[in-house]
Amino acid sequence: MNILGLNAYHGDASAALLTGGGLVAAIEEERLNRIKHWAGLPVLAAQTCLQYSDPRELQHVAISRDPQAHVWRKLVRAAAHPRSWGRAVSRAQNAVRATCIGSALEQARIICPGQVSIHHVEHHRAHLASAFFASPFEEAAVVSIDGFGDYTSAMWAIGRGARLEVLGSVPFPHSLGLFYTAFTQFLGFPKYGDEYKMMGLAAYGQPRFRRQMTDIIRCHDGHVRLNLEYFTHHNRGVEMTWNNGAPVVSPVYSSKFAAAFGPPRDRRDEIDQRHADLAASAQATLEDCYFDLLNHIYRQTHVEKICLAGGVALNCAANGRIFEKTPFRDIYIQPAANDAGTSLGAALYVQHQILRQPRSFVMRHAYYGPEWSDNHLRGELARSGVTYQQFDDDTLVNETARALASGKIVGWFQGRMEFGPRALGNRSILADPRLAGMKDILNRRIKHREPFRPFCPSVLAEAAGEYFENSAVSPFMVQAYRVKPDQRSRIPAAVHADGTARLQTVERESNPRFWKLLKVFGEITGVPVLINTSFNENEPIVAAPREAIDCFARTYMDVLVMGPFVADKRSLVPLQVPQMSAAAICR
Repeated sequence: MNILGLNAYHGDASAALLTGGGLVAAIEEERLNRIKHWAGLPVLAAQTCLQYSDPRELQHVAISRDPQAHVWRKLVRAAAHPRSWGRAVSRAQNAVRATCIGSALEQARIICPGQVSIHHVEHHRAHLASAFFASPFEEAAVVSIDGFGDYTSAMWAIGRGARLEVLGSVPFPHSLGLFYTAFTQFLGFPKYGDEYKMMGLAAYGQPRFRRQMTDIIRCHDGHVRLNLEYFTHHNRGVEMTWNNGAPVVSPVYSSKFAAAFGPPRDRRDEIDQRHADLAASAQATLEDCYFDLLNHIYRQTHVEKICLAGGVALNCAANGRIFEKTPFRDIYIQPAANDAGTSLGAALYVQHQILRQPRSFVMRHAYYGPEWSDNHLRGELARSGVTYQQFDDDTLVNETARALASGKIVGWFQGRMEFGPRALGNRSILADPRLAGMKDILNRRIKHREPFRPFCPSVLAEAAGEYFENSAVSPFMVQAYRVKPDQRSRIPAAVHADGTARLQTVERESNPRFWKLLKVFGEITGVPVLINTSFNENEPIVAAPREAIDCFARTYMDVLVMGPFVADKRSLVPLQVPQMSAAAICR
């Protein structure tokens, strides 16, 4: 049975294909059209996924939204708030596109007329399915929390075997995710998906506004309540652009924010201590509500395993404290826990909840995107004019490890691309965490981003307990653990301002070549840890070899490793920025 899942006409549009009960391909549309968080019909992503099966055998298409969900609640609220009608028109048009998606898929030649059954899966049910049905658990509490989807901001369930039973939800207009988005916008990070920036800034502040925030949001026993005087989404609506481009969301906070916390920051303004303290206060308040909700769900389920999805499930700082603040003792968060993962969730929901198929799939890695043959890689390198060498696997790893140990920055392009927002060792920029200045080097000269944003370490799974206070497996870089105090001086570039790091534990079975690189680097340096950031520069993560070569050429990376090939930056110097050794800068 082949099932194509789609996140369509929504941010982080994506496609995922199930064949024979297992995931064979998954990719975000942004990786192919190069527009971050792209919203629309993911035609390129669907076509890419269908290359991994016979398109004629496609039987079901699952869409991760249901325009008919809670329709009466929507109509009643719209009637009560006529000021919101203007902004509701675009959302209504978007809902019509989602409802008529079969015709659009036929026009794009994704499906043939009458070929497939089309299923609309409510947004949060798709999130829940992506979390539980991809997990290794036979029974677990399952939670989805984000801004809004299908008029709901959170939903939780108990998962048993191949079934989900919904236990509760938080309806519009109340939302923990929207609370966090409002402060993200207020602090001058207006772009869709910028919440991770505020999370990074929070480590530099003190939560001195925490008490004031209890006037904005209160959470208790599964109830989330916003003080709607601080928001605009419930009465004026929110202006949103979801059609064939980067999503744009208008500010959701009201003038009462400024009365309580001072003027909002313009994105071009310098960041001061007030801004950092507001970020810390918002993060602390989110965690208070997050843990209150999770503890309520534990009391409902009495299960010590939990699966998480939704945008809030990417808050790695909060996730890193779940063991400390709740009774849960085992956590699973799949790598595309954001809205991109709802394409996978919709397909899994149809497979198990609707078609009643048994479970046979566990998502143990994220490598479900496209890959290229060695011949293709060789051809792209030759066309670029860069000088390169080909090595066997052991020599390749040894040469790369030595380059990293000497302070060089390496673009690492291997195998199938990751699904989800994190680079996990196949589309990565790698560097030595022992160099204290490496964080600033990467921010200023490679990534061109805010200096307060941290970089994440990848560590051999078997060595995690040596460096981190919590050694629980974290393969998808969605949990931040405290670095042991006596180890912080060994990996200073990977330690955030609050003493934590959002780590990736790397297992040999999941990514043998990356695991071997970490192991050899550890043998050379005594530290089996590397800084691992996404292979990009203010763009979607590179997907194709040409994009990787272009990014390598225009930044201060020293070495590019693509498959078995190693290219040196020196041959591109006449065409690009002046060469400068990262190790020399750090010194």
